Amino acid sequence: MTAEFMFITFTIFLAGMIAVPLASRFGLGSVLGYLLAGIAIGPVLHWAGVDVIALQHFTEFGVVMMLFLIGLEMQPKVLWAMRSRIFLMGGFQVAITALAVMAVAMLFGQVWSVALAIGLIFALSSTAIVTQTLNEKGLMRSDGGQASFAVLLFQDIAVIPMLALIPLLALPELTEMLHGGDDHGGGHGAEAALNLNLVEGLPGWQTALVTLAAIALVILAGRYLTGPIFRYVARARLRELFVSTALMMVIAIALLMTMVGLSPALGTFLAGVVMANSEYRHELESDIAPFKGIFLGVFFITVGASINFGLLGENLALIVGLTLGLIALKCVVMLGLGRVFRLAGGDKWLFALGLAQAGEFGFVLVSFTVANAVVPGPVADLLLLVVALSMLLTPALFILYDRVIAPRYSRLQDRDADEIASDAKIIIAGHGRFGGIVNRALQAADYQTTVIDYSSEQLAMLRRFGLSAYFGDATRPDLLEAAGIDEAKVFVIAIDNKEAATELAHYMHNHHPDVHVVARAIDRWHVYDLWKAGCRDIIRETYDSSIRAARSAFEALGHPRSEAEKLLGVFEEFDRRTMIETAEAFMESDDPHSENSVYSALIRENMGTWEAELKASMEKTRSEL
Repeated sequence: MTAEFMFITFTIFLAGMIAVPLASRFGLGSVLGYLLAGIAIGPVLHWAGVDVIALQHFTEFGVVMMLFLIGLEMQPKVLWAMRSRIFLMGGFQVAITALAVMAVAMLFGQVWSVALAIGLIFALSSTAIVTQTLNEKGLMRSDGGQASFAVLLFQDIAVIPMLALIPLLALPELTEMLHGGDDHGGGHGAEAALNLNLVEGLPGWQTALVTLAAIALVILAGRYLTGPIFRYVARARLRELFVSTALMMVIAIALLMTMVGLSPALGTFLAGVVMANSEYRHELESDIAPFKGIFLGVFFITVGASINFGLLGENLALIVGLTLGLIALKCVVMLGLGRVFRLAGGDKWLFALGLAQAGEFGFVLVSFTVANAVVPGPVADLLLLVVALSMLLTPALFILYDRVIAPRYSRLQDRDADEIASDAKIIIAGHGRFGGIVNRALQAADYQTTVIDYSSEQLAMLRRFGLSAYFGDATRPDLLEAAGIDEAKVFVIAIDNKEAATELAHYMHNHHPDVHVVARAIDRWHVYDLWKAGCRDIIRETYDSSIRAARSAFEALGHPRSEAEKLLGVFEEFDRRTMIETAEAFMESDDPHSENSVYSALIRENMGTWEAELKASMEKTRSEL
């Protein structure tokens, strides 16, 4: 058994090591590389007797980890701002797609219950492939990327009522066959199986209460237990223990969600959102990300390996036709929704092509429909092939977007850029809550600005007010050239994506060192990243408002404004000095997040001294006042 396990692991990792770099070299993306690797080693895995479907269900844990990491990047207010897209756009997508597929299935002679089950299966899209590809290509923050993520999030929610509805669609003849098979020997295995379902056999109202209690437990644990648990674990000063604890927490949340019949990916996403403000957020990200990548890679390989080429060869025309028909139908639905919800240009096509496939949860639902006597076995085998083949074609759809559709809209945008970037010496990347205030202040002082933003809604709003605006990705050098970066004096980085902002600061430092860069930092860690990238004018987005709040507190305690400002002047000077010291240590450390890094050592050694020094300086200033 040990030799078999090592052989399987070696085969999978070797295939990924060979295929993914080749696929990336030819611009095909890592996902397609993994899928092709799975196709190549599929016969080897089947020869070795590997249960590819069981392995696939295990590696779906990569999707769970990915949703947890995405949740860590999202503030609850950001999620709340997306509510209309999540529930309206997502709800319409699932309902319309399911009904459209159901109608087509009935035209092929399926009874309404089977057709509805097929519609529900094909209404879902691949969270793993779409999210991974959008992140790889830097498209997650675009309007099309955000719309895609909102719909995928609703699909995870929709799985819950689907699992409740499907057993109600059971066919009497299939039910008799299923029960007959159970009577002939399936009972002992069922009795011996470990049953961890907490809601099985409960009335509807009790199921709802247990489900709500589980969600509340995840929220409360994420908010109040994460800190104490990790502080306790940190005392051991063993990085591997920290990693195992992080994995344990994600597995525990996924298990709890599964036990109450919810999507584990949805539960871990919710936990990630709750922990987004945790002091251990970055540690969690750095610990889990490598495991997420490994699990996702193996998952994609199992999708490729699960293709039954014997059945595919026997029904090639039918299966290919159904797959292409499904992709075309979902594209039409997505384009219509994109138009209704005002997705413009390339974003509409990114949304449509990105979500045109069936999803990995389709494998689970197909098995579920067979187990509940809803879909006949031969039909289910064909559905599994359509799901796998549509996922296999998804990277090709993204390539179509990259090489055909995006360049077309980019050329249109370049012509607009030539008109707006002639005289402005100030460029602002991002026009959200931070960049918008900077832009308003500069405009009020009669300075002309050029705004680059990836939101078509922001673009339309700015142009209605007669402001210079440019739709595009500010991290692209060609767009910066079109916006007039060579003639600019000031460049303000106000985009939301921390990694993209850091890369942009690094690019400006290397290629346009004469342009003064003002960069917005999301948090203290981001300050260090930007400092390491070469930026020296860094503004923490919440720092100044916190200083003003402290000034108001001093005034409420009886200090005149002049005294309050002097006290805060001492604090700001001290904070800036220690910030620079720690930023320099951050630059010297290869892995700043490690407990044993130069940066961490500096913090441990000096934190108490710094706090005492600050307190002494403040007391001295108060006595002088």
